[in-house]
Amino acid sequence: MRAALDAELNGLIANLARMVRLASSMINDASIALHQGDLALAERVIAQRDDIQAILDGIEQRCVTVLALQAPVARDLRVVVAALHAVDHVNRMATLARHIAIITRLGRPHAMNSGKVRPLLARMSLLVSQLAEDAAAAIEYQDPLCCHRLAVADGEVDALHRRLTGILFAQDWSHGVKEAVNTALIGRYYERFADHAVAIARQVYYLTTGRVPEFIAVKATSAASCRS
Repeated sequence: MRAALDAELNGLIANLARMVRLASSMINDASIALHQGDLALAERVIAQRDDIQAILDGIEQRCVTVLALQAPVARDLRVVVAALHAVDHVNRMATLARHIAIITRLGRPHAMNSGKVRPLLARMSLLVSQLAEDAAAAIEYQDPLCCHRLAVADGEVDALHRRLTGILFAQDWSHGVKEAVNTALIGRYYERFADHAVAIARQVYYLTTGRVPEFIAVKATSAASCRS
């Protein structure tokens, strides 16, 4: 019984890490499609969303089965609880990547041509993709310190988002209201993607220590009303 439970929990952890990496790949591909106007790549990201949903549904069902049949306790129970929360965050990350791909599908011209906007969005895209990769590694190695490192990178994403908003509301913005709205949405999607990656790191911290890091819990609470 113990060996079977260990195998099931290890499988959950491995599959979650794989799904977080897939979300990282999706946001990276969506960003490439956005910057290059690659409509075919955008369509692949959009289609991939349904694939990841099916896999996540399977992971969630496995968690329910473990709870019903294995009666996990203590740390084993924390693994299942953390996995259920992480599934929700990965699901939202995949949705955010799809949102960016959908904006790309609307076609050009768009505000990515703006010299002020392009480098900010490019930097945000790199940061959020790496955040997801780091969150996946944290799951694999069950690293409780990862949440602090991810929170630092998330702070840079937030700062870039504030700079982006300032550009869009400046008087010299010359790309029109529609493009300002689309660009604001893209920036918001990146910001929320980063928040979900940090939230996954919080679950790793909880899994390994039984506690929630206080400074990250504060941000999670303040963002609860703005979920994707």
